[in-house]
Amino acid sequence: MNPLETRMKFRNQELTGTTSGLCEQYIQTNLVTLPKAYAFDFLLFCMRNPKPCPVVEVMEAGVTKPSTADADIRTDLPRYRIYRNGFFSEEVLDLNEVWQDDFVTFLIGCSFTFEQALLDGGIPLLHQDQNKVVPMFDTNIPLKEAGIFKGNMVVSMRAVPNHLVDQALKISHQFESSHGEPVHIGSPEQIGIDDIQQPDYGEAVTFDRDEMTPVFWACGVTPQNAALQAQPSIMITHAPGHMLITDEKDPNYS
Repeated sequence: MNPLETRMKFRNQELTGTTSGLCEQYIQTNLVTLPKAYAFDFLLFCMRNPKPCPVVEVMEAGVTKPSTADADIRTDLPRYRIYRNGFFSEEVLDLNEVWQDDFVTFLIGCSFTFEQALLDGGIPLLHQDQNKVVPMFDTNIPLKEAGIFKGNMVVSMRAVPNHLVDQALKISHQFESSHGEPVHIGSPEQIGIDDIQQPDYGEAVTFDRDEMTPVFWACGVTPQNAALQAQPSIMITHAPGHMLITDEKDPNYS
């Protein structure tokens, strides 16, 4: 399916799973929606932390249609998460009942965008092979504060065959608007991950640590972590692994 057809499946709630592997080569984005009162602080937070929060688009208050897709951000992602006063409240399939006219939406680059490039480079994606949501972890990597927003980085992990780690770095480096090259390779305990089989978001994947190296990329779930400390009255994000698929192809594929 093309992006529009896929989004219509999401809108009609016929598909509600992860977007990894869907509409290859098209840009996917994370979503963060906040009341306008918090928007400047969050924009500044993204500007100070471009690795986990590369801004693709900022939608003005009340706007529901992004410039990058013939879409409605209230209905055209497969799953959303709602946080109230810094606590996870619920996961929903659309935002129709909670939408406010003062909501400002941020679309943030996602590493799913370069996954097809990794596959083209001969690098397997175990979360796709094993039908899992990519594993994501809270870390001890500090972020630069902005207003009420602060915290540590969240990373996504992909196990890469040892002899292809340099290839993975070279490929992902080109996709700076989608987190770019990894922030850490191997030794998960060095970035505060105690058990690689117990992700904080997504699902664990099975791999041989002798043959494959865990590689960690900055992740757009980072704002969800920051929201736990910032405690805005309401904050809406994509559910981890469930992105907005845009109508634009990443230029690196051309």
